[in-house]
Amino acid sequence: MIHRPTRKIVWQPVFFWVAFLSFAVSNAMANDGAVKNAPSSQSLLEKYKSYNQVIVFDSIVANVQESGLSYVTRKTMYQLINADAAKELATIVLDYDPLSADITIKDAYIIRQEGQRDELFSAGKVHDYPAPARMIYWGARQKMIEPGFLNVGDRVYIEYVRKGFTYALLRSDDDERFIPPMRGHYYDIIEFFDTRPIHHKYFKVNLPSSKELIYKTYNADFKVNVLESDRIKTAEFELSEVLPVKKEFRRVADVDVAPKVIVTTTKRWEDKATWFYGVNEDYGSFKSTPEIDSKVNEILNGATNELDSIARLNRWCADEIRYSGISMGPGEGYTLHSGEMNFTDRCGVCKDKAGMLVTMLRAAGFKSYAAMTMAGSRIENIPADQFNHSVTVVKLRSGEYKLLDPTWVPFVRELWSSREQQQNYLLGLPQGDILRETPVSSPDNHYLKINNKAILDTEGTLQGTITVTAEGQSDAMVRAIFTRSFRSHWDSNLRNQILQIYPTAIIKEARYTDPYKYYEAPVLITVSYSIPYFASTQGKTLIFKTMTSNGVFGYAQFYQGWVNEPKERNFDFTGNCSQQVEISEEITLPGKPKLQDIEKYIGSSKGKYATINTEVKVVGNIITANTTERFEQRVYPAAAWSEFLTLVDLRNRFRQPFIIKL
Repeated sequence: MIHRPTRKIVWQPVFFWVAFLSFAVSNAMANDGAVKNAPSSQSLLEKYKSYNQVIVFDSIVANVQESGLSYVTRKTMYQLINADAAKELATIVLDYDPLSADITIKDAYIIRQEGQRDELFSAGKVHDYPAPARMIYWGARQKMIEPGFLNVGDRVYIEYVRKGFTYALLRSDDDERFIPPMRGHYYDIIEFFDTRPIHHKYFKVNLPSSKELIYKTYNADFKVNVLESDRIKTAEFELSEVLPVKKEFRRVADVDVAPKVIVTTTKRWEDKATWFYGVNEDYGSFKSTPEIDSKVNEILNGATNELDSIARLNRWCADEIRYSGISMGPGEGYTLHSGEMNFTDRCGVCKDKAGMLVTMLRAAGFKSYAAMTMAGSRIENIPADQFNHSVTVVKLRSGEYKLLDPTWVPFVRELWSSREQQQNYLLGLPQGDILRETPVSSPDNHYLKINNKAILDTEGTLQGTITVTAEGQSDAMVRAIFTRSFRSHWDSNLRNQILQIYPTAIIKEARYTDPYKYYEAPVLITVSYSIPYFASTQGKTLIFKTMTSNGVFGYAQFYQGWVNEPKERNFDFTGNCSQQVEISEEITLPGKPKLQDIEKYIGSSKGKYATINTEVKVVGNIITANTTERFEQRVYPAAAWSEFLTLVDLRNRFRQPFIIKL
């Protein structure tokens, strides 16, 4: 995972030092005033009484030097509103990576509701320790302030200075390691929101006058003040009474809809792309070795064409490089590990899996490069570092660039995960590149087909065979009950798809294609079963839901759990992926069945983003229930919600129990 840089500041040459001191003094005075002039505890208790706590003020001042090195002073005051939530403020944690950043806590204390001041330093409640780690072991650390027991109205004040950023460089000489990767440039994303209300937030950046000041504000009416002298450029941003963003079902990320400021000194994406290309080429991230060359030849033995060769290498990096981040020491972060290191360790994070694939593709004679993207939220069109994920691009003979993602496609038939559609990315090309967006993948590429053919007797016992096949991301989801489990659990995981809903069922046979040979053909599952008491019997009346209406193999339907609430929404929303679901159930019944109120099960709605068709018919003694659902993309505008409400209403109507008169 590529981490986003945060606050950066640096000492300047002598001419800047004087100016910096003057700003530091004025900022210190201003922030001391903020403590003294903060609203009374009682007034905030009333104003934010529906919340557990409030950030009274949050002041961030960044001072940047020519190299891009930055020092950030942050002063924050919290206030407890709800006694039941006191544990939320019992500890406050600051994360940092000592290879690229340093945090010095300058002051920390509690102001009790009665006015008493309790020092936290003297109480030994400031700690520095290795951060807990899982899957990524880069030597990160945490500093913790431990206020401990608090009463309603109590306030906690913290002041600290942060030097550096959140990824490491290829240098190790004292402050050199704190200079950001794109040397001489500064960039930051300042979020003016939180899970708790912010009564007042202030951000100020001081840049040398030689640097370009580029900024944008988002999702709020900021108070902005920009000043420039012969030596310094200053920008100030303020917001007051910022409430947490309202929650909505599957709403896009907070950072996409909440207030924020992005500041950068880079004018063009082309410059960022060129830098990303150069920093890894200079390090030698993609140099092959005889051992790698030999493995590439082995993998490509029998390859039939260009795409087959690319697919084989992509699959190997996806399936054989475990996701586990091991630090390379100085150089960790933006720099991709060398091919030799990745091949030896057989593990790494996204950038290392991507780098291994670039190395292998180049060893095979392809032109290949690393790329950066942002999983989970939008990249704004301003050249700051808004990336958290690294992928691979290969240039085909046609001249087209093809995206590959060995991190997101283990045991997936796609080479690029369509769960990343409508996602911004930047290619690290020698000539530079512009910000792009991944295309929408048609639902036809991700079909899920379920067919159930069965016989129901007068005792309510159902006997039949259900088959499942799928493609693309639907295929990966179906296979998940195998590929995400131990082999010894595969059979029980499949049988449980029926047994967890029908505990009395007898599974006569359960067959499935080899989960690990996903690249050979779409998944195919076949289960033969007998389910006593499937239908309720009341004389000559049978009452039952079809198996899929009752949830069998529902886990593979990306939109299965969606409901028809809320009726209105304010924000865009996301699904897992585009998908087409086709379900057909045919049940042979005894006698001459008649379905009560058959018309209520039939419906259709075709939309731009979501479509559904439901059909139920009785021919002779056979009842057939068919449904098709299409979901056209991954990210949807708020206006599309009405189509989903209609779809869910029709689905719910279709999935009501059948009442059959014999």
